[in-house]
Amino acid sequence: MHYDNTVPKKILSFVFLLLLVAACHDENKTSQDKQLHTNDLIKTNMPENINFKNGYAELNGIKLYYEIYGEGKPVVLIHGGGSTIETNYGKIIPFLAKNRQIIAVELQAHGRTADRDKPLSFEQDADDVAALLTHLQINKADILGFSNGGQTSIEIALRHPELINKLILSSTFCKHNAVFPQFWDIFKNADLKNMPQALKDGFLKVNNDSAALLKMFNRDVERMQNFKGWSDTQIKSITVPTLIMNGTKDVATVEHAMEMHRLISSSDLVILPGVHGQYLGEVTTLTNGKWEAHYAVEIIEEFLNSSKP
Repeated sequence: MHYDNTVPKKILSFVFLLLLVAACHDENKTSQDKQLHTNDLIKTNMPENINFKNGYAELNGIKLYYEIYGEGKPVVLIHGGGSTIETNYGKIIPFLAKNRQIIAVELQAHGRTADRDKPLSFEQDADDVAALLTHLQINKADILGFSNGGQTSIEIALRHPELINKLILSSTFCKHNAVFPQFWDIFKNADLKNMPQALKDGFLKVNNDSAALLKMFNRDVERMQNFKGWSDTQIKSITVPTLIMNGTKDVATVEHAMEMHRLISSSDLVILPGVHGQYLGEVTTLTNGKWEAHYAVEIIEEFLNSSKP
């Protein structure tokens, strides 16, 4: 496969969705703006009849923050690195919650969930999500993971397959060679200035603590520096029905998405136009706050509602 020697600037900006930045507060933001909560922002676009609740679950040594929207069969949303519920899924939750119970979580050191005295790992995040489902008395759920959240979802499928009804791996990858070669160089010299401002603002709105930002930045960078991926045997062992979603200009290559599709025998694959997370309405991909890819909701719902084993 041929790669250009230079990484397009626009692609690079989306690589940093995997990172967190230790940044000072934007002095142009009002104090009231900084105190906005994720659920307030999402609920501005939520139909009035959609139920909402949120809380913390004490599990595995931390208090894990979660939000629940709507009723019906549960779908767990797992965010990417450096993200919150709102910055990752704020646009799509009001649509999905019309027909499903949406459970969105903020994982270790992200958003309102505190850090613990150990590095981030996809294995630990998977165990935390499993413990949350036990806490909520949910025996089985559909799982949608974006970016690093997709890698956590892979670990859930490997460690807790009994909890998954259907799995959606969104803009994620399972191999070290799944991305353009320069990707890994970024983590050798991670520069906080390259973090999209929208992600900085999103974190500070829900956790007004620059020290917490620094902790998450260091955790996310360290995890990606040590990323090893999974063997073909491990990925082939995933037997739950799986939908693999990838953008045409994503972090992971389209070819890698095809490879994952071939390895997971029970999988479907869809390639959608745009960059990392654009089809989900991820905050840094929005133009003037607008999200146009509503068709992604139909694709997700068709897959979840399908009786195909």
